[in-house]
Amino acid sequence: MNGSAWLAFFVASWAISISPGAGAVAAMSAGLNHGFRRGYLTTVGLVLGIWTQLVVVAMGLGAVVAASSTAFQLVKWAGVAYLVYLGVQQWRAPAQPLVVAVEGCPQADARRMIARGWMVNAVNPKGTVFLLAVLPQFLDLSASLWPQYLIMGLTLTFTDLVVMGGYTGLAAGLLRTLQSPAHSRLLNRAFGALFIAAGAVLSVFRREA
Repeated sequence: MNGSAWLAFFVASWAISISPGAGAVAAMSAGLNHGFRRGYLTTVGLVLGIWTQLVVVAMGLGAVVAASSTAFQLVKWAGVAYLVYLGVQQWRAPAQPLVVAVEGCPQADARRMIARGWMVNAVNPKGTVFLLAVLPQFLDLSASLWPQYLIMGLTLTFTDLVVMGGYTGLAAGLLRTLQSPAHSRLLNRAFGALFIAAGAVLSVFRREA
């Protein structure tokens, strides 16, 4: 991958990361419920999910998912089910003041938060198909592919850490205004609905013919 190709991919990576989707919802939900420092662990999981997708695509398994209707549907509906599950959990979360929850109550297990972020991105065939469509445009097929995939992965990691950190911080900033159970209930249901909506969007996603 030459310098101009990397620069073009770097610009594309920002657009990929900023585009609203399940990852952005997960990052904002984590920031809202746990504050920035703790919520950022979800972003670590999201990035690990991107690397999982990248390895799948680089190994050629992504092409199998994209080509096989059965494999695609299995992965897609697993992703839909997980997003809806997150939505229901968020909707039913206790209506307690989130500032109190962050300062005084036990925090979610770090590994669980990372795993939650990983699942959001890893079990998403839309991401696999998207990477299959985008990455080859920037590859130099006459050169070794694995170093190029590594560069792309590191580039996506950087942009996602920055962008999802921004989403997390934006939501965490709202903590200062959340002083009542009514606020907590409203926002829990709003983010629960967003997770379910992300699942609905994924459920109607289809491969290009």
